[in-house]
This record gives sequence, C-alpha cells and structure tokens, in this order.
Amino acid sequence: MRESALQTLIEIAAKESDDAAKTLGRAIHLHAEAEKQLELLKQYRNDYVRRLEENAQAGLSIARFTNFQAFINKLDAAVEGQVRIILDAEYKVTLAKTFWESCEQKRLSYKTLNDRSLEAAKLKESKQDQKQTDEYASRAYFYRNKKTSQ
Repeated sequence: MRESALQTLIEIAAKESDDAAKTLGRAIHLHAEAEKQLELLKQYRNDYVRRLEENAQAGLSIARFTNFQAFINKLDAAVEGQVRIILDAEYKVTLAKTFWESCEQKRLSYKTLNDRSLEAAKLKESKQDQKQTDEYASRAYFYRNKKTSQ
C-alpha cells in the first residue's frame, strides 16, 4: 500500500475515533444527567414523605392522606422510570465506549503499519546509501591501484 493511501486511512480512522470519542462523551454526560435527575426525584420523594409524616402527626383527613399517598406512588413510579433511563444510558455508554475502542484500535493499527512502512523505507534507503558508498570506495580503490601499477 502506498504511503499516501495509508496516511489517508490514518486520517479517516483518526476522524472516526474523534467522532466516537465525542459520542462517548455525550453518552457519559447524559448518563450523569440522568443520575442527577434520579437523585432529585429521590430527594423530592423523601421530602414529600416527611411532609406526610408531619401532617399526619398534626392530624390529617383521609382525603388528604389518600392524596399524599397517591402522589408518593406517582413519585415512586417516576423513580422507577428514571432507573430504567439510567440503565439505558449505561448501555449506551458501554456501546459508545466499545465503538470508540474499536475505532482507536483501527487507528493505532494503521499507524503501526505506517511506522513499519516508514522504517522499512529508511532501511532500504540506508542499504542503498551503503551500497553506493561501497561502490564508490571500490572504484576509488580500483583507480588508486590502477595508477600505482602503471
């Protein structure tokens, strides 16, 4: 594979890796936001339970108690829903991380191939330089010996 073609593959793989890293970053951010939302819901639920307890100690009608209990049940459902959102976000983080790792592996593989190719080209050039130096030295030796034998 020509060096420029390999360099093009490296650039494409680097862009894919960068895009995958950005996607992973967004997935991590969304996961963190979902966890914050869960904590807020739990805190709100706990506050509401505390209000129910305070009102119950002061005396509470059945209707108000039923309303409190119904709202707490809705908060419990919201917490359960938020837990499912977090699980989905964790799954998306895992997928994004796996994809980024595969993109990064591909980029590193192309880079390794390129490095090996460059090293092989340097070695070949070095051998050619050595061959030219040897030929020059051989000719110089030949001409020196030819002049002294005349």
